[in-house]
Amino acid sequence: MGRIFDFITLYKEKYAKDIMVAGRDSNGDWKTYSTKEYTEAIDTLSRALLKLDLKKGDRVGIMSGNRPEWNLVDFACNQIGLATVPLYPTLSAQDLSFIVNDSDVKVLFVSSKELTDRIEQAIREHGIQPRVYTFDRIEHHITLADLIASATEDKTDLSSHRDNVNEEDLLTLIYTSGTTGRPKGVYLSHKNVYSNVTACNYLIREDFKTALSFLPLCHIFERMVVYMYYSKGIKIYFSENLDNVVADINDVKPDVFTTVPRVLEKVYDKIIEKGKALTGIKKKLFFWAVDLGLKFQEPEKNGVFYNFKLGIARKLIFSKWQEALGGNIKIIVSGGAALQERLARIFWAADLKVLEGYGLTETSPVIAVNSYLPNGLKFGTVGKPLKNLDVKIASDGEILVKGPSITTGYYKNEEATRDAFDGDGFFKTGDIGEITSDGFLKITDRKKEMFKTAGGKYIAPQSIENKLMESTLIGQVMVIGENRKFPSALIVPAFDVLSKWATQKGISASTNEEIIKNSEVIQKYQEEINRLSANFGHWEVIKKFILLPKEWTISEGQLTPKLSLKRKIILKENEVAIDRLYMDQHQE
Repeated sequence: MGRIFDFITLYKEKYAKDIMVAGRDSNGDWKTYSTKEYTEAIDTLSRALLKLDLKKGDRVGIMSGNRPEWNLVDFACNQIGLATVPLYPTLSAQDLSFIVNDSDVKVLFVSSKELTDRIEQAIREHGIQPRVYTFDRIEHHITLADLIASATEDKTDLSSHRDNVNEEDLLTLIYTSGTTGRPKGVYLSHKNVYSNVTACNYLIREDFKTALSFLPLCHIFERMVVYMYYSKGIKIYFSENLDNVVADINDVKPDVFTTVPRVLEKVYDKIIEKGKALTGIKKKLFFWAVDLGLKFQEPEKNGVFYNFKLGIARKLIFSKWQEALGGNIKIIVSGGAALQERLARIFWAADLKVLEGYGLTETSPVIAVNSYLPNGLKFGTVGKPLKNLDVKIASDGEILVKGPSITTGYYKNEEATRDAFDGDGFFKTGDIGEITSDGFLKITDRKKEMFKTAGGKYIAPQSIENKLMESTLIGQVMVIGENRKFPSALIVPAFDVLSKWATQKGISASTNEEIIKNSEVIQKYQEEINRLSANFGHWEVIKKFILLPKEWTISEGQLTPKLSLKRKIILKENEVAIDRLYMDQHQE
């Protein structure tokens, strides 16, 4: 086993190149760093941190979007035994203060003026006292560049510090936002994350040259994958602004990137909208290819005639899908939430290999992942468990896991740590699932999110939500109905798609509030629910729904930073409307 900074040593020895990492500068141009520049900056920053009298085991916070400086600070810390505490840029001042205080952060690196203002608010209101350094030049603050410059003459040998770091040492404390309650600090060692990197890096082939990183580095999924890129000598371009991701993909033309299903859903919906705007033979060909793609099976199962037709579809139609994502994509790794099976099938048909995986912060994170290797893919599953993990299903269906990448527990929280493991030392994931006869893991729901109707029937909301999200008219959805007579849904329309549909139907509405009250619109959503509920049990069918005028967001508090629904908060916000919905049931 190794330490995370060993990947940088390996990079220098085996892969040194003119561009190791890149990020956008203040003018929006790519600023690139060679292996020599970047690794020397890491070492110099390590020396600067030692001059601040930081000692092994001390915590350093990082609050920033994705940029080269994030990893620079991370590696500079972990090679001298300091642990990093990633902070989501969207954290409230209150949660920010709790995490900084709970983790005893001594030094905090912040990227922008906006985030620095939020830190200063937390300092004023909650009395946190870390030393703050900034990535951008901000008045009255010392920048990262200044800090590095202060140690350029320092030639301290870092080898003794590196030798003093062992695999069991704390690499990072990651606070899980959770959908309820106070954040919990997940303790992850070098060994935890290093073992996950080495167990997954078979997915990265030698012909992968360039990656784009845009999912938040403060989440373990993207961070582990980026470590994997370093371990394989891949050039990494960091995209800090999510609004620019499509432009960055076309600019960088990556071989690989990670994503969440929501991004793929939006890409798919936009492509379909463009297809609908075509006319004549072009439109017929487009939707012939789409229908063919939705029938795509695992590669070894597609017949000769199907593959012949697919070859035509790829040449005429799907090649344009590839061009829209840069033209070089070898794989896309999807995590963080369930991927719709139809999306996985059609992207694979388009020769855009989407590998769905599964894991948690506590598991560093990957437990299972699909692959492009023979018999490595099964649609509707999250792939085969990693070979270095022991995965089993408990009597109540909960997925349990044991292995080198599993956390030892939660920081300063013995009760939560005890509750997280069973009597045999297996970590309890909180997810319900099954292992197929051919060894693939299938997730059916979150244990805590399943609910029982008043009639005693169990409802697994995520599987229903995932099916309803197949409608291009549905932007977000949450299934409700605990202790009620039947399940209902809160639906946030995809307003851009809805407004186009309304215009075609001659429906005029100036606001979201107005359009969701239109009887034709309500009828259309009922038709979509009916269409997508064909294979549900009668007790699972959504009987009623509420259309909501405003998207759920992280900043408004309805979503966690990894875009999971904060169900209790959404229920509370819509309590009156939900009660009215069920009070009206006798009128049916």
